[in-house]
Amino acid sequence: MIVRIVKMTFEPSNVDAFLELFNTYKEKIRASAGCSRLELLKDHAADNVYFTYSEWEDEASLNHYRYSALFKTVWTQTKALFADKAEAWSLDRVLVVG
Repeated sequence: MIVRIVKMTFEPSNVDAFLELFNTYKEKIRASAGCSRLELLKDHAADNVYFTYSEWEDEASLNHYRYSALFKTVWTQTKALFADKAEAWSLDRVLVVG
């Protein structure tokens, strides 16, 4: 399994537009082959910094989504709202406690 975390910093005036965009596409993203979890998180101290947390069956599943028409549509619209470049990490789970 691959955990994917993406940090996005938005222009403060664009946060509502991003939330609407995420709500529009969240079910389609979650329904992508190999996606078992999708979460949206907000930085506790910064109202314009959000993270997506997703879990993917394998790298092939993640890449299939990343090169899909759905991703191209969502990412093009999302990038237009940024105040700063996004950061992304693909991680392997090592240990779950609890």
